[in-house]
This record gives sequence, structure tokens and C-alpha cells, in this order.
Amino acid sequence: MKITSLWKGEKFTLSFEVFPPKTDSAFESVKTATEEIAKLKPSFMSVTYGAGGGTSRYTLEIAKNILKKYNVPTLAHLTCVSSTKETVHKKIEEIRSSGIENVMALRGDIPAGMEDADRSKWDYRYAIDLVRELKASGADFCIGGACYPEIHPESTDQKEDIRHLKEKVDAGCDFLTTQMFFDNNLLYNFLYKIREAGITVPVIPGVMPITNANQVERAIKLSGSFMPQRFKSLVDRFGKNPAAMKQAGIAYATDQIIDLFANGIKNVHIYSMNKPDVAERILRNLSDILN
Repeated sequence: MKITSLWKGEKFTLSFEVFPPKTDSAFESVKTATEEIAKLKPSFMSVTYGAGGGTSRYTLEIAKNILKKYNVPTLAHLTCVSSTKETVHKKIEEIRSSGIENVMALRGDIPAGMEDADRSKWDYRYAIDLVRELKASGADFCIGGACYPEIHPESTDQKEDIRHLKEKVDAGCDFLTTQMFFDNNLLYNFLYKIREAGITVPVIPGVMPITNANQVERAIKLSGSFMPQRFKSLVDRFGKNPAAMKQAGIAYATDQIIDLFANGIKNVHIYSMNKPDVAERILRNLSDILN
């Protein structure tokens, strides 16, 4: 099932992102966690590709398991940075033959030690190159792309960022999923600007429940996200109490989601960090809203 078909009705839905294991020994535990989330019957689940593609061999395995065992539509991430056309063509064929219809086309992180490499000779330099490759492959994929409500870390300004985003959508993206954010007003402002720029595809907000204080620094490092004072106060007050911080973080994320739904958003994507209990508690908090 193409996930864009899920947003044609009026019903609110939640989807969850999971990630493959970093080591072979962790595969079974990660697989179990993803299955527990799949049992919650989200609208769809996305499976990340891993930094530098290092865990990519498990992305498809986990995505296929979710789809075939639990009949949950899956979105397989695919990155292209520093990859050859041969490698990418092989991955595209593997995804197509597995029955997965949805692909998240990403540039990916620059591999360690290659930050200063001459990228002009790479087959793929940007996500738009992968989007074009997916369209040219002949596979009938529903293609997703990433966007940044604040600004892409490598963009000069938001106007440039939105211009490049428009080019990526025009190349063939069917929908966009945002990087995490903690202030919904940033998203609403971003949506206004991209609609003004002619970007009309669905935009799925990405929300990350911060359930321990150590996640805050990592979230800022990954996305450069603005942390509202309300959220900082939450971490200051509950950060040293793991159980309280977890409850407060889930409550904050739930509040974000409710506000998004109330303001016309139909689907929200949760960066679950492979935590079934967090996914379940958020769903429980929204049970009557989602029914």
C-alpha cells in the first residue's frame, strides 16, 4: 500500500519510525522491539538506513518482516551519498522485489573521513539525485523526502533551503517528512512558506518524545532544533528522575500531537527510538482522538 493513500480520509493517524541494529548481536532484540510496535497497528512504519549505510543490510529485512507478519505498510529508507549507481540500482531492485512500495530518499550523512573529499566525482551528491534515480528506475514507488522546519544545517538561509526543497519535490517526491521539532509554531510558519513557494505535497510532521535528559543534547546535535523554554523547564525539573522524565516527555509529545491535529494535520510521524512502551503510551493518550 502506498502511504499517501492513507491521508485521503478525515481520520487522524500516527506512524512510527524504527531503526535497524548497530551490531549483528543486537538484531533479535531490535526485531522484537519493532514487532511490538507493529502490533500496535500504526498507519505505517518507517525503517531507517543507518549512518553511512552501515546497517542497511537489516533495513529491508526488518521492513519486510513488519509488512508480511503484521500487514503494516512500511517505508524503507534509502541513502545515496558516496554510493555507486550499481549499489543503488541493486538496493532499488531489492526493495521493489520485496513488495515494499514506499521509499524515503535521503542523501545520508557524509561518511567519517570523507568530509573534505571531492564530491564532484560521486554518482550521487544530493537526495534529489536519488529521487531522480528512483523515478527513472521504472519501479512504481511512493517516494518521500526529508524537510527541515527550521533550516537544513548546510543551507545558507531558509529561502535557499525551500528553493532546494521545491526542486526535490518537482523531481518526484510524493510527500515530505519533517525533522524533529519541539515548537509547533515553527512548523506552522514553515508550512505557510513552502505553500507560498508552490510546494503542495503532503507534509508529515516528525515528533520525537524525549524520555531521558541525555536525548536532549543528541537531538540538538542531530537537528539543531530550537528548544522552547517550556521544554527546557521540563528537563530541568524532571531530568534527574528517569521515571518522571519519561512521563513528562511523553506528555509533552502528546500535547504537541494534539495541537497538530487540532490545526489541520492528519498524520504525525513519531521517532520512537525502538521503544514499544513509549509508542503504546502515546497511542493510549490519544485513543479517543484516533478512533
